[in-house]
Amino acid sequence: MVDTLDDKKGEDILLLDVKDIASFADYFVFCTATSDRMLDALAKSIKEEVKKEHQLNATIEGNSSSGWLLLDIGDIIVHLFSPEQRDYYRLEELWSGGKVLVKLQ
Repeated sequence: MVDTLDDKKGEDILLLDVKDIASFADYFVFCTATSDRMLDALAKSIKEEVKKEHQLNATIEGNSSSGWLLLDIGDIIVHLFSPEQRDYYRLEELWSGGKVLVKLQ
């Protein structure tokens, strides 16, 4: 997923292992997109990838015009943000107890 986000020009990508601090997920992925169209394109790419590569269905919550899309892929939660929403919610700080596995600027 991180590679897909990077290939599609997602920015500030972070993969956190939250197994030890969250009961509902093992991993969080955070990524910033610079436009509504880009948010939609990133969500579509991730949804297609997990279906093709892992036979998993991703559920998309939210809409791009809100600046935050969430993809629920079972034990993996992907957060796609506009820069403003990412700065506002600061989820990385909330989940700072997680182990950083990948960080791409």
